[in-house]
Amino acid sequence: MTTEALFAAWLQRTEAHLQQVLPDPETTPQRLHQAMRYAALGGGKRMRPLLVHAAGQLFGANPARLDAAAVAVELIHAYSLVHDDLPAMDDDDLRRGRPTTHIAFDEATAILAGDALQTRAFEVLADAPLPPALALACVRTLACASGAAGMCGGQALDIDATGQQQSLEALKRMHALKTGALIRAAVRMGALCGEAGDDDLARLDAFASTLGLAFQVRDDILDVEASSEQLGKTAGKDQAQDKSTFPSLLGMDGAKATLAELASTMQAALLPFGARAEALSALAELTVRRSH
Repeated sequence: MTTEALFAAWLQRTEAHLQQVLPDPETTPQRLHQAMRYAALGGGKRMRPLLVHAAGQLFGANPARLDAAAVAVELIHAYSLVHDDLPAMDDDDLRRGRPTTHIAFDEATAILAGDALQTRAFEVLADAPLPPALALACVRTLACASGAAGMCGGQALDIDATGQQQSLEALKRMHALKTGALIRAAVRMGALCGEAGDDDLARLDAFASTLGLAFQVRDDILDVEASSEQLGKTAGKDQAQDKSTFPSLLGMDGAKATLAELASTMQAALLPFGARAEALSALAELTVRRSH
């Protein structure tokens, strides 16, 4: 099966399981349930579920084992976007080409929808048909990546840095938490479901860390070069909010050179796995070449 066919199959699994685990929009409280579904089912690249499946495939994991981890990490991602878009955070009104959740519903409902998506992610993992030790390892991995030592911590650093010039190292550290932590968790959970050993987990952590940084560098480039229509979100937002970005610190040529270096580093990290890592390699390539 080609990587394109694999990705299509994994995306289909993810969408089907998201539909299953999200609450019925006609069940009370309907408005909350409708907002949760609006936020989680409104499109997106589904990069993190794809990474779960690609890392699991590397070690021959049964796809049925990977479904819960793939859905859980996407629910966490969806919650983070809902909260990031709030007036108290990035104050954005466009996400995935349509009104953000607090615009489509209201601010209070959006906050509750984000909270509920987050807790639902851990319910999904706790209820998954996995050996208890594996389920616990996945819960711990996702929780650590989502909290103060991961995504939330990165968002706090981002807020603190608004309007200030960051050093390159500070910018990388912030995005290693804000963007990279959840990407690392996706890869790690997939590998754990395939019973990967410690050495392989360490190699994949290094790969995923580089992938998370590459994802953000590309995001910063697109924020300058792409339109809001292409991105499905407000273009030029970082500059408007006076945030440090890779192009602002390195120049556009320097940011693109950094992205090329990161692409080479990712492919080198996968070399020990040989052809088995074809899907992960393809996702790395998609990350550095994506147009939205």
